[in-house]
Amino acid sequence: MRGSVKDVKSKAELDNITKSGEAVIIHFWASWCDASKQMDQVFSHLSTDFPNTHFLTVEAEEQPEISEAFSVSSVPYFAFVKDGKTVDTLEGADPSSLANKVARVAGSANPGEPAAPASLEMAAGPTVLETVKEFVKENGSSAQANQAQPGLSDALKNQLQQLIDSHPIMLFMKGNPEAPRCGFSQKVIDILKDETVKFGTFDILSDNEVREGLKLFSNWPTFPQLYCKGELLGGCDIAIAMHESGELKEVFRDHGIDAISSVEAKVSGSENGKGSSTQSPGLSTTLTSRLESLINSGPVMLFMKGKPTEPKCGFSGKVVAILQEEKVTFESFDILTDEEVRQGLKVYSNWSSYPQLYIKGELIGGSDIVLEMQKSGELKRILVEKGIVQKETLEDRLKSLITSSPVMLFMKGTPDAPRCGFSSKVVNALKEKGVSFGSFDILSDEDVRQGLKVFSNWPTFPQLYYKGELIGGCDIILELRDNGELKSTLSE
Repeated sequence: MRGSVKDVKSKAELDNITKSGEAVIIHFWASWCDASKQMDQVFSHLSTDFPNTHFLTVEAEEQPEISEAFSVSSVPYFAFVKDGKTVDTLEGADPSSLANKVARVAGSANPGEPAAPASLEMAAGPTVLETVKEFVKENGSSAQANQAQPGLSDALKNQLQQLIDSHPIMLFMKGNPEAPRCGFSQKVIDILKDETVKFGTFDILSDNEVREGLKLFSNWPTFPQLYCKGELLGGCDIAIAMHESGELKEVFRDHGIDAISSVEAKVSGSENGKGSSTQSPGLSTTLTSRLESLINSGPVMLFMKGKPTEPKCGFSGKVVAILQEEKVTFESFDILTDEEVRQGLKVYSNWSSYPQLYIKGELIGGSDIVLEMQKSGELKRILVEKGIVQKETLEDRLKSLITSSPVMLFMKGTPDAPRCGFSSKVVNALKEKGVSFGSFDILSDEDVRQGLKVFSNWPTFPQLYYKGELIGGCDIILELRDNGELKSTLSE
């Protein structure tokens, strides 16, 4: 039934819908993923605005055959199907990009009318609505419409400052204190509980604007971030070092923050519940000892469904692929072969799903976290700091990025949201010719931005590469397009 969202229960059911040739939008989700739940609201609103399009949901882990067919490795994940073929995908919680892609694939909600979802404003705010309207007007071809000024709006700056100042000790983390969504956030929570101080938290996975804005606001690219009386102390590594040296306690004391009494700590749940060798609640001493032995059986340990050579789910397969891309030697344990370990590790780690990745005995997280860490470079940094891999030089990193896709565009912003007119023009030229390409936002990494100028001996951006070779910038790409040579140049 169109004009509403339908939950798909089998691949046969999905195939029956997609073979019609009509536009189909599929949302892959998981019950444990908060971002999936938030995006489901946007998805539902969009379904009412495009009643002639099929909007389907698939519970990724419960429908592995469908997930594997669409190469789903993290959630939320969206696939856009038309004429029986997958024409686009979207990974992650990005309402604006979802609305743009739906409008592109679904077209007008009613013949002769622009495809501008009216109810999306209620689901994701007026900013997203404006983005969709601009997309429908020009399909991204207007440099002026697409050009955005870098930096933070005054409203967002005020919001971030208010959040930072909302508690004397404020932690921006992945998840919440009762259910951290990464090992580093868990570690800082344990430290604060050990310091017996009251603190506030904000789940950065629940608000992407805050998440990305805080990176710029604090000039700190990763999470968690710990603040004391409005001042950034640092991330996990700094918090650990300050805690172990006693400096953290001194900082709290100097700022007039006293430790709460042991009675208050018990009432507020501030006791550290994860000692390195103590028995976990609800687990026998024997099982706890066995889990600790398995976790520490290798510097990098992956608890997964199946084996590295034969993963039994797309999420496990994705983490295996990431570790292989990072050239990491790792041990693994197939949790499908041992129900006691499978259920026990959920309690021990306070992490309810699989896969689970550990480095030097510390939980890193699951598929979503590992994928995000790889994209941001945080995974590489951790592996280097722990002595697992050798530090990559900037030249090595640039070579890796340039060859990460046959056609690779270094630009300002992203293909869905270019941050300069020249980048927008190149993106449109490639899309007009049906060229698939990878991209890297040079505004997100100053080292790459400056390093690539020297590496390529090309002082401006965007820069387009084909099979590792520099093609040129905006003027050259537009000239190739106008001469009818762009597609042939990028397919030789």
